[in-house]
Amino acid sequence: MDFGLVLQTDPPASEVVGLMRRAERNGFRYGWTFDSAVLWQEPFVVYSRILEHTERLIVGPMVTNPGTRTWEVTASTFATLNDMYGNRTVCGIGRGDSAMRVAGRKPNTLARLGEAIGVIRDLAEGREAEVDGQPLRLPWVRDGKLPVWMAAYGPRALALAGQKADGFILQLADPYLTEWMIKAVRTAASDAGRDPASVTICVAAPAYVGDDLAHARDQCRWFGGMVGNHVADLVSRYGEHSEMVPEALTAYIKERHGYDYSHHGRAGNPSTDFVPDEIVDRFCLLGPAEAHIEKLRHLKDLGVDQFAVYDMHDAKEATIDAYGAEIIPALTR
Repeated sequence: MDFGLVLQTDPPASEVVGLMRRAERNGFRYGWTFDSAVLWQEPFVVYSRILEHTERLIVGPMVTNPGTRTWEVTASTFATLNDMYGNRTVCGIGRGDSAMRVAGRKPNTLARLGEAIGVIRDLAEGREAEVDGQPLRLPWVRDGKLPVWMAAYGPRALALAGQKADGFILQLADPYLTEWMIKAVRTAASDAGRDPASVTICVAAPAYVGDDLAHARDQCRWFGGMVGNHVADLVSRYGEHSEMVPEALTAYIKERHGYDYSHHGRAGNPSTDFVPDEIVDRFCLLGPAEAHIEKLRHLKDLGVDQFAVYDMHDAKEATIDAYGAEIIPALTR
């Protein structure tokens, strides 16, 4: 199992770079960041510094979207970083939550997302693709490589990930839901004539190592609110009780009343008081190192290839170090 670290690009960027360097020293192979241009600093600028100051770390957004930047700009940015640092990027992509809504736009449609996946990958790898009816190619790209991993929850999005993406990003660590969603992605891949095993499975969730569960829950409760934004979209589309979406995912948002993006992804987010302890425990990894190892082994058995640690709480360095000292070795030896 691989491990990734997920951060927000809060200033100063030097702290983000420092945490990513610390992660690489502790055995993490991927460095991810949020991508929301209004809420945080521009991640691609920060990636350049991370890549310069690490040796092997693979970096990318968790996640970008097809609406914030034009597709040729996104592809060219990835391709430039790859040319400079040797194919060490990955494109996590989704419909767009905070990046689109904060700017007063709706998330992208799945049709637009599906088209963007192919175009961005083709352009970044030096192939011709059509953008807004115009054939384009980046003539300077040589030996480019850009895996595109798609974030998804709902049945249509899961099917799209299986049909088109190189990887699937699931932003929660509940074993039951993980198994259900991996099955949906792999079935879609098989139905599309692809090898289901070729789709990399990445589970991303907050992790907090320690014995004080009450404090850990409070530090990670924000995650239930973030996931709740996507769940609310699913409920509006499919209803509260639908065979298309597991109730284990949707039931907890009944008490949700709006969401304030100014606290998005942050401990103490007041918009997440509706999230019960049970959801925090299911969606996140909490407790002593042994509890993390046990849950990660279960996820690995379900087919998870990477666990990406959302490290937005009051123990960033301690979590990275605990994973490096005890948890990553237990899952990689």
